[in-house]
Amino acid sequence: MFADEVLEGVNFISTWKKERHLDDQQTQTGELLVEDQGVQSYKCRDEGVQTDEEPKKKLRMAEDRSGRLSEFLRDVEPYISKQLINNLRSRAFDGFDVGWDDETTGVSCVHTLSSPIATGTFQVTGLSWNSSGSVIAASFGNLEHEDWCTHRSSLCTWSIGRANMKEDKPETTLELDSCLMCVAFHPKNPAIIAGGNFNGEVLLWDLSREDDMLIATSGLGEDAHQEPVSKVYWITDAKGKKIYLVSASSDGKIIQWKIDRKAQKLLPKDGFMVMAQSLPRRMKVKGVRGDKEIGVTCLSYHSEDKDMFLVGSEAGVIFKCSMNSQGPPAGSQVSSSIPLRSPVTFTYNPHHGPVYAVQCSPFHRNAFISAGMDQCIRLYSILQAQPVLTIEPGEGYIHAASWSPVKATVLAVTTQSGCLLLYDLKQGKTVPVHKLTASPNKLPVYACQFNPQQTQLLATGDGGGYIQIFKLSSNLRTSTGRETEYIGNLVNVSAEQ
Repeated sequence: MFADEVLEGVNFISTWKKERHLDDQQTQTGELLVEDQGVQSYKCRDEGVQTDEEPKKKLRMAEDRSGRLSEFLRDVEPYISKQLINNLRSRAFDGFDVGWDDETTGVSCVHTLSSPIATGTFQVTGLSWNSSGSVIAASFGNLEHEDWCTHRSSLCTWSIGRANMKEDKPETTLELDSCLMCVAFHPKNPAIIAGGNFNGEVLLWDLSREDDMLIATSGLGEDAHQEPVSKVYWITDAKGKKIYLVSASSDGKIIQWKIDRKAQKLLPKDGFMVMAQSLPRRMKVKGVRGDKEIGVTCLSYHSEDKDMFLVGSEAGVIFKCSMNSQGPPAGSQVSSSIPLRSPVTFTYNPHHGPVYAVQCSPFHRNAFISAGMDQCIRLYSILQAQPVLTIEPGEGYIHAASWSPVKATVLAVTTQSGCLLLYDLKQGKTVPVHKLTASPNKLPVYACQFNPQQTQLLATGDGGGYIQIFKLSSNLRTSTGRETEYIGNLVNVSAEQ
């Protein structure tokens, strides 16, 4: 039924597998930039090195076993000592001044300052440089009044040396309700300034404030002055730590103030009263009470003895006074919350008229000058009543007189005729070395102030309201070291005669 059979093979061609075709393609991106950099790190390590402390060695002279060195010193010592003594006593270089600039003899006016609201209307009643010597302050007022003062005066300041300073436009102007009669910058704070007005009020300002500069005032009352304030003065206590304000007035009172900043008040700390009983016997008038007040026109404190001060008066008398004086008390007619006593311990030969200036020498403890209405400048020894030297310039009243802060024999005075007179007592006792016009309109010059920091500058203020700043020559501000000795000899020799 079934049988094997071999059949021929049958091939079928695939229908799903097709022939593959290959094709090469290329794509190009932006050029690749390749750069190699080397990076090197550093390793740091702190190490401390301690050397052994070297033993201290004593210095000693080389040993001279021969004795020749000591023998040489013994031989030459008398000759060297003799020559050194001769050098100290030598007068070979007296009068020789070392000048470091070209202007050795000339004095020139470098600034003429004015205020648009005061110049031409008021007089310059006072001047003061601040502690840095860069700012000059001027008080303006009227020196002639018939009644209570209602003038609108001012206090003005200028910054000397500032590039944009305008001579006719003050940097600061404080308008006041009455005439300002005196002014004084604080000795350490360059922005604090005190003043006294015609109505007897003492005021204190802080010029660094932008709004209300007034920080304290004495007000008007029984503790204030009852007459125009003639002088305000900053003093340091005996320990040199605290600084107080002192004022003097035509009512005879000298008041030391302390400041209450919270209450904006000046409170009296201590007080004195200059009275008729202290006048020299020949000046006392019968029928005049001994406790009648004597008007104070000026005062100056001693540069070394903080308790001693000098007072110039309307009567022409100069009084030597002490802060520790226990003199007679003021009369019952004087009202005050603090006790007032006489500070006077000694009186000097009086001027013939009111004393306008008195100042202790900043170099010699026994010398002081005074000047006044009698047209005289006087040099006194504190130890004797009579003046040791009297100078009569012949230029009218002497309104101001001041010692140089750097040269012991130099002083400056201003006159009724509008002059500034500069004296060097070592060059000529009675003849000024310079006579300059210190008022554009030749009016009286009421104020004069050396600059204690910029010693080449000197300021004056006149009756027309103009302030002039003078540049002094080097021979007026360069010390040779012998001026103090000269003043001492002048005072002491005259005192012995």
